[in-house]
Amino acid sequence: MPTPIRTTAKRPLRTQLATLVGALLPLLAALLVTAPAVSARTEASGVVPTATLTEVTDFGANPSNLRMYLYVPDSVTANPAVLVAVHWCTGSGPDMYNGTEYDTLADRYGFVVIYPSVTRSSKCFDVSSPQALRRDGGSDPVGIKSMVDWVTRTYDADTSRVFATGISSGAMMTNVLLGDYPDVFAAGAAFSGVPFGCFATTDGSEWNSACAQGTITRTAQQWGDIARAAYPGYTGPRPRMQLWHGTEDDVLRYPNFGEMIKQWTNVHGVSQTPAVTDTPQSGWTRTRYGGTGDRAPVEAISLEGVGHNLYGNGMAARVLTFFGLDSGGPAPQPQPGACKVTATTSAWNTGLTASLTITNTGPTSINGWRLGFTLPAGQAVTNGWGATYTPASGAVTATNASYNATLAPGASVSIGYQANHTGNSAAPGAFTLNGTACTAG
Repeated sequence: MPTPIRTTAKRPLRTQLATLVGALLPLLAALLVTAPAVSARTEASGVVPTATLTEVTDFGANPSNLRMYLYVPDSVTANPAVLVAVHWCTGSGPDMYNGTEYDTLADRYGFVVIYPSVTRSSKCFDVSSPQALRRDGGSDPVGIKSMVDWVTRTYDADTSRVFATGISSGAMMTNVLLGDYPDVFAAGAAFSGVPFGCFATTDGSEWNSACAQGTITRTAQQWGDIARAAYPGYTGPRPRMQLWHGTEDDVLRYPNFGEMIKQWTNVHGVSQTPAVTDTPQSGWTRTRYGGTGDRAPVEAISLEGVGHNLYGNGMAARVLTFFGLDSGGPAPQPQPGACKVTATTSAWNTGLTASLTITNTGPTSINGWRLGFTLPAGQAVTNGWGATYTPASGAVTATNASYNATLAPGASVSIGYQANHTGNSAAPGAFTLNGTACTAG
């Protein structure tokens, strides 16, 4: 077990200081937050304490020497969700902890928060090198993936509920993580970022002026191809994306907002025309693509007259609603459309096989699906086909295979599993597809 180092106490939420820092890279004009000193001591037991920010060392492959900070609430749930919260240039993991509400929200909802922390002099995440822009290529994304793996092993976390969010440099890293590891992250939320690959350089520089100024314009297909090239051959579901940007951003200019919308709508195969547009509060324009609910494939929030330092209290709660981590959020929609599931079982003394047929009864293709159902008491999946089934008992999620991820309107896919039982060999009675209830056939 790696040795954790912890802060002395849980702190109150600090007020952010909106400041521009021009002494290093232009990207250093990001949020600065006052953080308490980290007064640390070694835990001989190697047990990560709860309700306090803790540093974990020796968490796995870490080619760029990131530091890992972890927040585990007292009320952590069984098989918890995992949120990666990524800081801005000149910031740190403790700064992100202090400047956002994710720890207090974790106290309420029981998920675990990872705060990666850069050690290079700029304190900016690597979103530009060729290594960072391909799966397992090296640099910061590999270290962050190791942190996620450490948490999922240590806390038996739900691998279908791993999320990323970030501010400025952290927002760019959120785009990179979702491009490099679409099979790891279920969704992301980027505050003042740029598209995946926009900041790419080949000369070792961390800064791409053309991208920062918003002068790099590509077609949606070109942007989508750049993101897909990070993991060649991957055909599984893609993470949903929430985008936030101020119209007066003078660090990562506002045109990047539209380019990100192009990229992620293309990645999801949905129209660039919003399915719905609304104003959740004064000065905000929210557009949703590929769906109308709180968990559409792509959601974009434009803040009129707001600059680069747009993050404020209350926004994290909206992130959780998009991720589906708040218990009060409305049920998500499929991507988009309706569904029907028929289920039959064939049983013997202590075992059974179940056959499930999923039909997309909506008008639009579903690109990537997760079928949720609850097994009757005493049943446990021993193997399956057509999908990956986790966990083996209780509330189960069946995630599509690479060859059946897309369901055209009216199309069906058949999957199934073998299970043990202790007397009840019935099929599940209710199903959800991407979180929305299906009609039972």
